[in-house]
Amino acid sequence: MNASLNSLLKSASKIRSIPGLNVLSPSAAAVPSGSDIAGFVEAQKLAQQGAREVAGMLQEGWTEIQAAELLNTWLADHGVRAWFHKAFVWYGDRTRFRGVKRYADYLPSKRVVRPGEVFILDVAPIVDGFICDIGFTGSLGANAEFDAARSFLGTLRDEIPGLFASQGSGFAVWTIVDQMIRDQGYENIHALYPFAVLGHRVHRMRATWSEQSFINFGWQSYWSFLSRGLFGQLLNVNHEGSVVGLWAIEPHVGGRDFGAKFEEILLVDESGARWIDDSGKIAEN
Repeated sequence: MNASLNSLLKSASKIRSIPGLNVLSPSAAAVPSGSDIAGFVEAQKLAQQGAREVAGMLQEGWTEIQAAELLNTWLADHGVRAWFHKAFVWYGDRTRFRGVKRYADYLPSKRVVRPGEVFILDVAPIVDGFICDIGFTGSLGANAEFDAARSFLGTLRDEIPGLFASQGSGFAVWTIVDQMIRDQGYENIHALYPFAVLGHRVHRMRATWSEQSFINFGWQSYWSFLSRGLFGQLLNVNHEGSVVGLWAIEPHVGGRDFGAKFEEILLVDESGARWIDDSGKIAEN
């Protein structure tokens, strides 16, 4: 990417809201109220519970499509009517995006899960108007390499709030996390995401908005990002805007033939940064 484009993207990341749309889409670069934080916590807990339930039911021979549909159905049965994005599911080497060359390749496929393989469940329901986004990684049986990666993800989880507090910029956090991943001998897989995001903002939406989706993403996701200028909502190596507010943070590491990630909501305010809920430690997954 050339220097002029980098400079443009860094400037765009400082846009907090778009004049004329800021009444409908106020800046998310602000500390939410305590009651709003509680709403995001409840949304995240529901999504995590659904992922754990489906992970516990997963059986050899299930396709990614089957697991994704089950997770979507579980959440719908528990009251979800709208989506930031519906479930993504990846198995085996697809958890490190091997063979992913275009957007359609990210979507759940007919790939089946085999004993000992790593799997990732990633879903983002909207619960009572609160967007959340979670990622759950497990293995279908014992897998020592995955256990080591999960332990490292636990270390990253412990370190990330302090990085936000000490660095004060998105690009600095992205760069340090990238180096930590490489120093541990893993590949940075979130660098392969669209826009290479380590995370993105989460927003409060009208609870009554449509449940319609397009290529797995609810139309609320397009609105919530584009109506606020997009690039300030995406935490990547070009982000120089404010980091105050709520972020779904999703470090994703790649081993030899698998990937592993977590995704949780982080609150950044003037006093520092913290995960909004500490009841679900990675080591307990």
